[in-house]
Amino acid sequence: MNRIEAKLAQLKEKNEKAFITYITAGLPDLPRCGQLIHTLEEAGLDILELGVPFSDPIADGPVIQDASYRSIQKGTTLKKTFDLVEQVRGEGVAMPIVFMMYYNTITYYGVEAFIAKCAEVGVDGLIIPDLPMEEQSTVKELLGNRDETILLQLVAPVSAKRIPQILDGARGFVYCVSAMGVTGQSGQYHREILSYLQDVKDQSPIPVMMGFGITSAEDVAPMREIIDGAIVGSHFIKLMEANDYDLDVAGEYVSTFKKNF
Repeated sequence: MNRIEAKLAQLKEKNEKAFITYITAGLPDLPRCGQLIHTLEEAGLDILELGVPFSDPIADGPVIQDASYRSIQKGTTLKKTFDLVEQVRGEGVAMPIVFMMYYNTITYYGVEAFIAKCAEVGVDGLIIPDLPMEEQSTVKELLGNRDETILLQLVAPVSAKRIPQILDGARGFVYCVSAMGVTGQSGQYHREILSYLQDVKDQSPIPVMMGFGITSAEDVAPMREIIDGAIVGSHFIKLMEANDYDLDVAGEYVSTFKKNF
């Protein structure tokens, strides 16, 4: 069983929801990013979404775009991100780690080499927003049915007719985009969010996570009985930037979200 799947199974047994946060690899710098990962795990984070910086992150709003740009300016690369994951794994970090990234970065590295490296260092899942269902065959074939690394699927409010096809053979969890547009649109959920999420839940053989625009557990309270977990990205980046990546602030945010969720 993949590490993501094992964690979600544990949470289901305890009747708990999953909490996932996004951070940009390399911020505020690589050593402190490693410290942040440790802090998040200690605070009770269930799954880490680690953003691999890219120059044109099309699914991301201004906050994550800016974070990605600044990380690139600091010299963060895919190779250094792999090194970061390998380092924290060696230091004992056991929580699932998911790469959020874009396909250009993978093709430049080499798809086969990339998949092999993910398995080697301990990357458990991949979210690739610009790789539609019809273009996933190469990645899926290389991943195979092994448990080291799995491809996670995204669905959006416009995906209604494609949900069965998108989720055919899907593993881990399905990432439900809760707003039309890009990340960071706080509270601007799709007007039919509840029916959309319920539709996905009814058709999904795997846990359903809601992302885009979430700042607190209160934001997802109306959806709690439908979803299996929530993903916070832009808000957490803004919180870290406003507090100079203070580890106590990071830990308090995660533990409070988990307690209220």
